Amino acid sequence: MPDSPPQQPPSPGARDDATDGSGLLLSGARLTDGRTVDVRLGGGRIEAVGTAGSLTAHTTRVDLSGYLLLPAPAEPHAHGDTALSAEAEGPVPYEAEDVQRRATEAALLQLGHGATALRSHVRIGDMEGLGSMEAALKARRSLVGLADLRTVAMPRLLTGLAGADGLAMLRDALKMGASVVGGCPDLDPDPTGYVEAVLEIAAEHGCPVDLHTDGADPARLGRLAAAAGGLRSGVAVGPLGGLARVPAEAARRAVDRLAAAGVTAVCLPQGGCAGVDGRDMAPVRLLRAAGVRVAAGSGALRDLANPVGRGDPLEAAYLLASRYGLRPEDAYEAVSSAARAALGLPEVRLEAGFPAELLAVRGERLAGVLSLGYSRIVIHRGRVVARTSAVREYCDSAAAVALDLPRQGRAAKYGGGAG
Repeated sequence: MPDSPPQQPPSPGARDDATDGSGLLLSGARLTDGRTVDVRLGGGRIEAVGTAGSLTAHTTRVDLSGYLLLPAPAEPHAHGDTALSAEAEGPVPYEAEDVQRRATEAALLQLGHGATALRSHVRIGDMEGLGSMEAALKARRSLVGLADLRTVAMPRLLTGLAGADGLAMLRDALKMGASVVGGCPDLDPDPTGYVEAVLEIAAEHGCPVDLHTDGADPARLGRLAAAAGGLRSGVAVGPLGGLARVPAEAARRAVDRLAAAGVTAVCLPQGGCAGVDGRDMAPVRLLRAAGVRVAAGSGALRDLANPVGRGDPLEAAYLLASRYGLRPEDAYEAVSSAARAALGLPEVRLEAGFPAELLAVRGERLAGVLSLGYSRIVIHRGRVVARTSAVREYCDSAAAVALDLPRQGRAAKYGGGAG
């Protein structure tokens, strides 16, 4: 079914009987405001937040002492059909079984990082036909209860005689269950016509739009914004790396039009993707200053476009802070609340009544977990769905003993430090 439009926060105590979270108490968690709290979950939502030790569990208790508790991130721009294919011999295999396996494995990898909701762009037409979409939808169904995977139908051409098949296939993909209309207008001989076709089909089906564009032509980007402004289901564009190369005044005019139209910009701090050329980064600070909602995604995940892609939202936030000067809080917002809004998902806050989509990371402060957040506990619909534990060991030394650094055990002998 199509992505749902943005929803209002639920009232405190609201429950969702469709979820399978039967009751969980997160005890001793640290929040970004410095408080240490207990958080009780039930019915897939946060039931209560109280001072540490003040709440009782319905069933299960998870000790989060030493962890920072955050709204879970979301992945607004993945490519599950090509993920994990960088080392394939010869052309990327597009047999349905291969695509389903890659899409599932990639989603689980990103879930382990903390992303409980993902939007994956899937190519249709050309060699793939609708086979890749069918495989991605099977992956989506297999992940129900673990992660929310949504698919973007991405045809190559939509205009002229060559685009007739693409139009028919796009409509078929939506009938099959694709959530979003997408594609790359930059690759069509008539980019404006491509955008018009996408918006028309999206309006017919009441679904969102998510387009790949480099943004190197600010006039074209402005026209896209003007056309997209009336679509109530939401429009996202990215990665907009080329917008950073155009003259400042022209870029500013285009960005102002994106803001006026309510278009979301999705940037890719960790690298590019197969949809566009180049690895330039979108002008994030210019976009934010103009009032554009900026979400950050991962893009390529160990495919030919980026053979070392990690698909880690905390790394995307880290890069936004370290390389592009955002405050840690704003950087994390780009991979959490802004990313969820781009997907049409309800807001998550650490307050009663909000969805229990949470990420606990070993650490005390946000800047620290963005720098070195290895140990993670991921909660989707009120239950723990993934855990990652990391232990750093050091060889015997006076410094290690004096500082009481964490060790896994003393049975093993090491000749050097281990991270």
